Amino acid sequence: MAPSTNQVDQKLSRSALVALVIGSMVGSGIFALPASFGRFTGVLGTLIAWVIAGTGMLMLALVFQTLSRRRPDLDAGIYAYAKAGFGEYVGFASAAGYWIGCCLADVACLILIKATIGQFFPVFGDGTTPTAIAAASVLLWAVHFLVLRGIKGAATLNTVATYAKIIPILIFIVVGFIVLDPDLISQNFWGTEQPSVAAVSGQVRSTMLLTVFVFVGIEGASVYSRYARDRSDIGFATVAGFLSVLCLLVLVTLLSYGVLPRQELMGLPTPSMAGVMEAMVGRWGALFISVALLISILGNYLSWSLLAAEVLHSAAINRTMPSFLAIVNTHQVPSGALWLTNCVIQAFLLVTWFAEYAFTLALKMTSAMTLVPYFLVAAYGLKLACVGKSYHAGERARTVDGIRSAIATLYTIGMIYAGGPTFLLLSSILYAPGTFLFFLAKRERKEAVFQPFEVVIFAILAFAACGGVYALAVGFISI
Repeated sequence: MAPSTNQVDQKLSRSALVALVIGSMVGSGIFALPASFGRFTGVLGTLIAWVIAGTGMLMLALVFQTLSRRRPDLDAGIYAYAKAGFGEYVGFASAAGYWIGCCLADVACLILIKATIGQFFPVFGDGTTPTAIAAASVLLWAVHFLVLRGIKGAATLNTVATYAKIIPILIFIVVGFIVLDPDLISQNFWGTEQPSVAAVSGQVRSTMLLTVFVFVGIEGASVYSRYARDRSDIGFATVAGFLSVLCLLVLVTLLSYGVLPRQELMGLPTPSMAGVMEAMVGRWGALFISVALLISILGNYLSWSLLAAEVLHSAAINRTMPSFLAIVNTHQVPSGALWLTNCVIQAFLLVTWFAEYAFTLALKMTSAMTLVPYFLVAAYGLKLACVGKSYHAGERARTVDGIRSAIATLYTIGMIYAGGPTFLLLSSILYAPGTFLFFLAKRERKEAVFQPFEVVIFAILAFAACGGVYALAVGFISI
């Protein structure tokens, strides 16, 4: 007799978890790196930026790995750590912020898919025309019903999409090594006609925020920890996925400087990797990369859809979100969370019609919304090491973990600061009304909504949201 749908094996293997991390991180960003870096810096500045970003994000990956070992009871990843370390409302804010960031990432994917098609069919324009929004909506709900058929099936499709988009990137790297021109590397080394420490420092600052979005998704295995066949696979998948993606990012960026002068890299249209490939092998190379981009974005979109619904569902299971978000269907898919997630994405899609630079805004807002949850994870890792919970007396690993967590905490604070006040204000506009879900959850449990210190946090958030709305109204900031 065939097993019932309730008995379907939904557990994910180590390779599936690694693919989930890589699939979440490798999206549209890597295909835009050559021009994105070329506009701001040369080879030296690029190397420094990747060293700083790679170190900071590696420390964060190691924090995820450590927490998966030290707190195996926390199986909701990025949300659970914030709640355990800093209370229910902060935990809720982490879950809500990360969830909204996932929704915005999906919006960015949908816009770019239609914008890429728009290069061949003008009716889609820049991805925000009425036709493009309608087509994106159809894709949104098609994926919605696919995911409703089962997490494992969707994750398997994500694994296939991950391999399909990694292969073209590897081909780009191999061809890049073959045609590499050392003279161009030397010419592009400083990124300026008058080399100086101050000039390179400014270049690095300008590129740091570019690195944030391409690393978003590093927490994929942690978010899906409850589906892992073996808890030890979570840490391995996080670190292995991160290191794999970091190698791809660095090689794609640096090799491009050995193919074209920086002035030409700056002027390449999105996806700029296609322009570099065309310079290496001819026109067919641009088409090849464009097709790879579409596959990449589709896989990335699926990854974000899975992550968004899962983090919302996990928070509901832990009673920090309303109970209707904990509902699962016969395939054990968090249907309540998935419906709310895709309704929010649909609303964001409609708003893009009014945004001047919708794709860029979605990318930057994704980074802004996810940096705060990242900071809370790093801070919890630091707190755990400082108080010694889950460590034996005199255990050397406590010091090592504390140093890693401290570096990750400083890195995330630095990235939040580098983002500036504009995106903090815009983020607060999304965070503050989201608190209504927290209010509903507390009312269901017949508990006081806030603890005294949480009232202060909410007041600050509400004040910032009001400031953001005012800034939008008077034109101080715009979308």
